[in-house]
Amino acid sequence: MKKNILLVVNPISGDIDKLEIITMVSEFAENLGVNLEVYTTSGEDDIENIKTLYDKSLFERILVAGGDGTIKMVAEAMEEHDVILGILPAGSANGLAVDLNLPTTIEENLEIAFSGETKAIDMIAINGKKSIHLSDIGLNADLVKNYENGSIRGKIGYMLQTVSTLIDLEPPFFATITGDFPTVACEARMIVIANSQKYGTGVTINPAGLMDDGLFELVILKNMDLVLFGKIITGNMPINDEDVEIISTKKATITTQQPVNFQIDGEYCGKQTKLDIAILHQQIKVAVPIVTSAT
Repeated sequence: MKKNILLVVNPISGDIDKLEIITMVSEFAENLGVNLEVYTTSGEDDIENIKTLYDKSLFERILVAGGDGTIKMVAEAMEEHDVILGILPAGSANGLAVDLNLPTTIEENLEIAFSGETKAIDMIAINGKKSIHLSDIGLNADLVKNYENGSIRGKIGYMLQTVSTLIDLEPPFFATITGDFPTVACEARMIVIANSQKYGTGVTINPAGLMDDGLFELVILKNMDLVLFGKIITGNMPINDEDVEIISTKKATITTQQPVNFQIDGEYCGKQTKLDIAILHQQIKVAVPIVTSAT
């Protein structure tokens, strides 16, 4: 019996030609002798549509051509099913692919997506929504909002909006963070809710992060002057700096005195004053490169 595989394509993510990806995946599937169905997201009822497709065909794997937000959406649709997600990085930022050490090209990722080994990873629940990678309030969420409102996609769009966001830097916000750790009350420029280590740009924000350890990290950036910003973007994230605090936990609540911009996995989610956060241990399975032992 032929295997059934679904390809979910986000047509507006990143700056990669999605028709070319569909052709490449279709040819690869034909050569393997598997049944391939293609679903293109529209932004309306995608989760329910994917659930319906799965109930009909019981896909063994679902390949995702998009960014972190698209992967998260598919993971939410499949949270009650034992299905493997194969990642074809095609977003403006592909942070999860970076953290999983996936290759950078679609061609190299095809074999992994179709037949790579399986790794179970955590997700994070935030105010009832799911995060698979990195979410935050403050500076980076300001950037995500500006990027979504901009007209240029891809890395160039991110670079332009980074400059614009820093020029129009919002004032710090005051936050209180509670959980199974001493309460933290401080001014902050940004608080990251991290299930992994790196943003899609390759910048490390959470050096100790693991995606399968049953914990998430809160990375509190209390100051964001040019010196600290320079250290972060050059890969020298300071973990003992008085302006940076990292907390590992399974559950936490962040409360802010005023509404602050918030984003989940690269998607802007409005302004918030309270975030209730909890880990979802080994919630989904993803395809990763096969590890061969040295001889």
